[in-house]
Amino acid sequence: MAKKAQTVTVEDKLRALYDLQLIDSKIDEIRNMRGELPLEVEDLKDEMVGLTKRLDKLNEELKTIEDQVKQKKHDIDTHKAAIKKYSEQQKDVRNNREFNSLAKEIEFQELEIELAEKNIKEFSANLTFKKKAIEETAEKIDFKKDHLAHKEGELNNILAETEKEEDFLLKKSEEFAQKIDERLLQAYQRIRKGVKNGLAVVSLERGAASGSFFTIPPQVQVEIATRKKIMVDEHSGRILVDVELAEEEKEKIDKLISKIK
Repeated sequence: MAKKAQTVTVEDKLRALYDLQLIDSKIDEIRNMRGELPLEVEDLKDEMVGLTKRLDKLNEELKTIEDQVKQKKHDIDTHKAAIKKYSEQQKDVRNNREFNSLAKEIEFQELEIELAEKNIKEFSANLTFKKKAIEETAEKIDFKKDHLAHKEGELNNILAETEKEEDFLLKKSEEFAQKIDERLLQAYQRIRKGVKNGLAVVSLERGAASGSFFTIPPQVQVEIATRKKIMVDEHSGRILVDVELAEEEKEKIDKLISKIK
């Protein structure tokens, strides 16, 4: 004889939904404990990468300028050697034309020395600027490094405290979600995304939906308590359950969570 399929009542659906809400709210609490820490850590890491690249580039530019200064100093020595050579040659010239020709060569070499010395002054000023920028960037890197280590420490401490519980809750969230039919689960997920606190299923509290100031008519409250129909708050769009059901499911979920503590 074939086994009769078990009928899922509206009350079963409401309990499953509220269980899922309690589990997901616990996960939200754990993640809220971390706050902006994960994002802060990622931002600091990105800043460190950017600053390190900047420091590498500044050091490359500094090396280039130092090489340019060396080259200009070498050029000055070359020009001075040329001047000495031409000056010696002037002593042995046979006419004024040769003497003047050598004098022009000497003048040209002197102008080249002046230009090289001017270049060296410009390069030296740039060297001072680059060294200052390197020093400031290195200080920023040290500061960010310490700040990152501190934030990573904070985050790791929170993760160490909550990782086991969060893993357990995530698995339970998947399990409970599988107990809910697809359309109802999609509605739940849609409502959760649309509210700031992620509460898609709430209980009645003093005649209103929890967290709401709008009183629900007595007739509707009675209908909610019968658990014969999925009732939605017309003001917030959230699914409503009665207080008794909410308390029963909260006690059940609290016992479930206490097992991992």
